[in-house]
Amino acid sequence: MRNAMITIVLLVIVAVLSCGQAVDDQAVKNKAVVMETIDVLNNHEYEKLDQLYAQDFKRYCQATPEAVVESLDDFKALLAEWDKQFPDNYSELHMIAADSDLVAFYMTYSGTQEGQMGPFPPTGKKMSLECAGFHRLENRKIVETWVTWDNLAALTQLGHFPPTPAEADK
Repeated sequence: MRNAMITIVLLVIVAVLSCGQAVDDQAVKNKAVVMETIDVLNNHEYEKLDQLYAQDFKRYCQATPEAVVESLDDFKALLAEWDKQFPDNYSELHMIAADSDLVAFYMTYSGTQEGQMGPFPPTGKKMSLECAGFHRLENRKIVETWVTWDNLAALTQLGHFPPTPAEADK
C-alpha cells in the first residue's frame, strides 16, 4: 500500500511539473513568434504576416481610435498607410516577456514623416516614440494586440505641436 501511495504521489508531481513545462514552452514559442513579427514588420515583408497573424486579428489602441483593425487585411492596410507616412519606419525591441498566451513588449518606433498623417502635413522630421503593449496568441498566431504610445511626444518631435498661432486660431 505504501509503495502504491508513493507511486501515485510521484505521478502527480511529474504531471504538475509537466504542465508547468508546457506553459513555459508555450511562452517561449509565443515570444519567438512576436520577435519574428518585429523582423517581418521592420523588413516590410507583409506577405509573411499570414503565417504570424490570425485572419480575424484585432488591434486595440487608444492613441489611434480612428484606425479600426478587425482583420489581418485591415492591419495590412494600416501598415501600408504608415509606410506612406514614415517610409523608413523601424521598431527596436527593448523588452519582451511572456506568460502563457500573452506576450508583453516595450519598444521604440522611429521614422521620418514623409507623408500626410491625418491632418498633419509631412515635415521631413524624424521621431522616436516609445511603445508598449501585449499580444495574445492562439496556435502560434497573434489574434489580438493592445498597444499604446504618447501622441503628444510624436507630434512635438515632428514639429506639429505646439501649434503655430495661425493654426491655433483655426
